[in-house]
Amino acid sequence: MRVSDEEYFRSCVAKERHLAHLLGHHQIEECYENAGTLWENTTQLPKWTRDWGACGPLMTEHGIDLRFTTPPGKTTPSEVRAGATTVLVSDHPNRDRAAMVAVVKEVIFRLEHHKAAKAA
Repeated sequence: MRVSDEEYFRSCVAKERHLAHLLGHHQIEECYENAGTLWENTTQLPKWTRDWGACGPLMTEHGIDLRFTTPPGKTTPSEVRAGATTVLVSDHPNRDRAAMVAVVKEVIFRLEHHKAAKAA
């Protein structure tokens, strides 16, 4: 089920903030004048869920493969898989956004899993 554009936008920013914390950024701010852009001090953080220029390097750094699945009898994919993470295309504005969100969710999963394994 799709949510409002504003809710979708905020969920993307929240995923980016979560990923930034896992990658070691801890002084993260979002300026009122520049909604949706996260900053650490004076450095703008990447918009991983919204920009292939940011998501692509993240994907290659973590060795994430993308696969789209198209149901029988259909011509467009219904799901995108990034590693072990599956995302429904219908939950996103388009396939690009679904793929970027899938990559970010998979990197978050891998970083959290690695962190949990180190603690055990």
